[in-house]
Amino acid sequence: MFEKLLEWDRDTFIYLNGLGIEEYDSFWSIITSISTWIPLFLFFLVLLLLKFPRREALYKLMTIFGLVFFILVITHLTKIGVERLRPNNTEEINSLIRILKRPTDYSFFSGHAASSFSIMVLVFLFLRKIVKWIGVFFIWPLLFTMSRIYVGVHYPIDVIVGALVGVLSGILFYNLYNSFIAPYSKSSHP
Repeated sequence: MFEKLLEWDRDTFIYLNGLGIEEYDSFWSIITSISTWIPLFLFFLVLLLLKFPRREALYKLMTIFGLVFFILVITHLTKIGVERLRPNNTEEINSLIRILKRPTDYSFFSGHAASSFSIMVLVFLFLRKIVKWIGVFFIWPLLFTMSRIYVGVHYPIDVIVGALVGVLSGILFYNLYNSFIAPYSKSSHP
């Protein structure tokens, strides 16, 4: 069963990666870069600062930073624990695929998927009642995650599990915020 799943994962990756078109390589290379999304992060920061009292906004931002740290740690620990080679470093398939990036660390699970989905879920949960259109920004983790297959560095299971870890982590930190931080974040003092 597990072997069948890995075979499906490899074959699906080869198929999806093979759909790439050279004219779009620079687009996907830009999309997959974290620095490309800095303006979006700044936009989220501004939204939080504009929509909440200063103290509450700062506690929400600290929660987001805590979530990012958590995701970085569990992603790193999982990668070194599982030690799954990235497709671009797997000799049996790297001659069959399009490779635009060449990271040398391990593949499972995708930190790009986990971090982008976790941040977006938490930001969405914080802002959904105030900014009705905030859900449109889920396009970010979808594009960011899809780019990892396109550039040849993650299998579908890597990004699916990463996205799932991200969604669950975002929900977890939202609940932690509401249980332990929210009662102290709302104050009559600015």
